[in-house]
Amino acid sequence: MSAEGLERQTRSYLSNNVPQIQEHGGFFEIQDVDEDAGEVTVAIGGACSGCGIAPMTMKAIRHRLPEELDDISKVNVVRAGGPRAAVMPTKTEEMEEMDEYEDYSPPF
Repeated sequence: MSAEGLERQTRSYLSNNVPQIQEHGGFFEIQDVDEDAGEVTVAIGGACSGCGIAPMTMKAIRHRLPEELDDISKVNVVRAGGPRAAVMPTKTEEMEEMDEYEDYSPPF
């Protein structure tokens, strides 16, 4: 599938299945698509700044996109840069590794 097709599928999936990001004032953008590897990089920002479940949302996106979209094998989720950058909790990486979040399944 073309890079444009992968980007379109990713954008559609996130808009339809993770509406909380935009409903709560956050945003996502597709930063990069490697069609040969089936790899997509998604950046989140805006109101995701300081959100306590941002690490769980990032983890869910990383795991669910490849499960739901056949042409995607790997998803990287990063903090957005620039003027709309997310200032995530400084413990984001540590939180992603916490056992408490291991089995968390957000409602999307």
